[in-house]
Amino acid sequence: MSVSVRADAATGLTAAEVEQRRNDGRTNDVPARASRSVREIVRANVFTRINAILGVLFVLVLAAGSPIDGMFGLLIVANSAVGIIQEVRAKRTLDELAIVGQARPLVRRDGVAAEVPPGEVVQDDLIELGPGDQIVVDGEVLEAELLEVDESLLTGEADPIDKEIGAEVLSGSFVVSGSGAYRATKVGREAYAARLAEEASKFTLVHSELRSGIDRILRFITFLLVPAGLLSIYNQLFSSHQGWQPAVTGMVAALVPMVPEGLVLMTSIAFAVGVVRLGRRQCLVQELPAIEGLARVDVVCADKTGTLTENGMRLADIESLTGDDGGTARTALAALAADDPRPNASVQALAEALPERPEWGSTAVAPFSSATKWSGHSYGEHGNWLLGAPDVLLDPQSSAARRAEQLGAAGLRVLLLARGDRAVDAPGAPGEVTPEALVVLEQKVRPDARETLDYFAKQDVAIKVISGDNAVSVGAVAGSLELPGGDHAVDARTLPDGRDELAGLLDRETTFGRVRPDQKRAMVGALQSRGHTVAMTGDGVNDVLALKDSDIGVAMGSGSPATRAVAQIVLLDNRFATLPYVVGEGRRVIGNIERVSNLFLTKTVYSVLLAFLVGLAGVGSQIFGYDPIAYPFLPRHVTIAAWFTIGIPAFVLSLAPNNERARTGFVARVMKLAIPSGVIIGVATFVAYLIAYAGPDAGEQQRIQAGTTALITLIVIAVWVLAIVARPYVWWKVLLIAASVLAYVLLFSLPSTREFFLLDPSNPRLTAAAFGCGAVGVVLVEIAQWFGRRSSAK
Repeated sequence: MSVSVRADAATGLTAAEVEQRRNDGRTNDVPARASRSVREIVRANVFTRINAILGVLFVLVLAAGSPIDGMFGLLIVANSAVGIIQEVRAKRTLDELAIVGQARPLVRRDGVAAEVPPGEVVQDDLIELGPGDQIVVDGEVLEAELLEVDESLLTGEADPIDKEIGAEVLSGSFVVSGSGAYRATKVGREAYAARLAEEASKFTLVHSELRSGIDRILRFITFLLVPAGLLSIYNQLFSSHQGWQPAVTGMVAALVPMVPEGLVLMTSIAFAVGVVRLGRRQCLVQELPAIEGLARVDVVCADKTGTLTENGMRLADIESLTGDDGGTARTALAALAADDPRPNASVQALAEALPERPEWGSTAVAPFSSATKWSGHSYGEHGNWLLGAPDVLLDPQSSAARRAEQLGAAGLRVLLLARGDRAVDAPGAPGEVTPEALVVLEQKVRPDARETLDYFAKQDVAIKVISGDNAVSVGAVAGSLELPGGDHAVDARTLPDGRDELAGLLDRETTFGRVRPDQKRAMVGALQSRGHTVAMTGDGVNDVLALKDSDIGVAMGSGSPATRAVAQIVLLDNRFATLPYVVGEGRRVIGNIERVSNLFLTKTVYSVLLAFLVGLAGVGSQIFGYDPIAYPFLPRHVTIAAWFTIGIPAFVLSLAPNNERARTGFVARVMKLAIPSGVIIGVATFVAYLIAYAGPDAGEQQRIQAGTTALITLIVIAVWVLAIVARPYVWWKVLLIAASVLAYVLLFSLPSTREFFLLDPSNPRLTAAAFGCGAVGVVLVEIAQWFGRRSSAK
């Protein structure tokens, strides 16, 4: 046999040695792949820039002796509490799912191999390896049987590396073929991958177009806040000739609405709720931006086995090609199945159907390789036996090849059992191949596969079936699901080498068989070169490179640890039908955040503009000698203005269903609504205030009436902007808008609320002027939206 074993490696550590290493702290104590700790979540949600700004303004209002005007301080509590609660819920969901989905190494102790969680590995443990296994800690190879390891995730080197006795293996790499065992030399934070990825392994919101767009907007707003704030401070304290207490409250009223305090909060809530919802469907989101990314996907590359078909197989028939009763073929198949240390689904089906193991001694082994499409064992006088793809091992013109193609066209999986004329590990193997039998396996198409494909078709998401199986068999499955173009699958051995030619073929065709791992990777790159956002699903080692290069990698929970490690999303229940829910959740998150961003940024625009207009008017009063103008609102006014036009509606809209496909250009689209709407609200409110303003010597009632007039104008147009954002209408959106209007009617109608909020709409002339300015503003906002839609359509 071509296996080498060190004498000291046979049994692994004893229980006493394991316990001693635990006591010494030599354990693999790397924190689980999870979100921030609870302490970090609390700190991140409490100590924010927005909370700091609001906190300072809250203290100023309290110092001015007006605690009622400090109601906006509740935003600090609300921002922090809601953010903490939702992120802790998401953290718990992620942590629980991560434990289910993590790689579990096979550790040999006291001569017995058993799966253990990665955190229970100790230094000097003997860890067994097979195809697809992820290497969880650094170590030294002690056993090797044609062992090949892929270190591309660490070094960028795509070619598998042969690992002989004494070779070093690094955590984060994975086994491509062969088997073996290694001794753990570096565990915990000393391991190579742990040092590289301790921070990167957290669930974060980085590299998100949505988040980066919001950050850009916030930076621009911060730039505007400085001059607007300084102008407001100067006007309230020096130009308006007010006492310091009303001047401070007016200044705070001008500054508070400039801060889009709920925008980041709503974004975090939407993402966190998305994680919890998907967690209930056994979907592990390893990186939060994946929710957003999958919403932008327009091509899904799906494997056949394990995705469109169920993982399990059943031996249907063994067709002898030698004219005998097939007894020798059954014996050879039983031997091959029994001697495979890491059987795949096909070999497992053979082992279940042929449990009687013959007393053949294996003298050489060739593990299955995606490149060669066959595996084999040499059994001395019993011959060299191969099990692999008929269309690779047979002459295409032979009767056996035609029979295999005929069976594959019926949707069956067909393997060839054959003899080789040389040892399976010899140079030039398998040499001359002598067919012995066709092994026919049955695969079941997933009952929900058709429904899932129909969903993607309705959502304008193209499906590309990319499989390593026989093209005819793949085509039969795709055709049975009525996938367009699925009945004429392309054999990947005929694919063009050029990226442009490959991209053109991928645009035309949907189904591909006999695809090698490097070709899967090339196909993902070719689709991306045409501007497509590509999601790749897979469960085997041969899918890893394509998963890593795709925009969104989706692994099945039963897949190899290597595929789960590189994927952004893991479907723990192995259901391809879960993917539409993930897409839908991403679209809900992005579409709704875009909606509520319009509301928050409209408020920021009109607040900044109103502060500039009042401030410039105050500066002009000193230059030209006319009466100075104080800020029209108290902090309590801007608080209630935001309650029912932004705060509560935004929260409801952020959690609503939304199936619109995500598009790039988030910032430009948001600003197309927010800037013109905010400018119209700011100017109309200022005009209404000028109409009602009775000068610096006006009485208390006149000042209240002037502020009320301006507030009515602002609310009328802001509610209309809410109505625009809520389109298209469904019953609950109409109810939401009606509830907002009713809430304001009650605030302005009830004597108790009028007194509490200092509202006085009793002057019919001023109230009519307020509604008149509001009506003009509504018309202008609609016109602006009409032009915005026309420019977007071009």
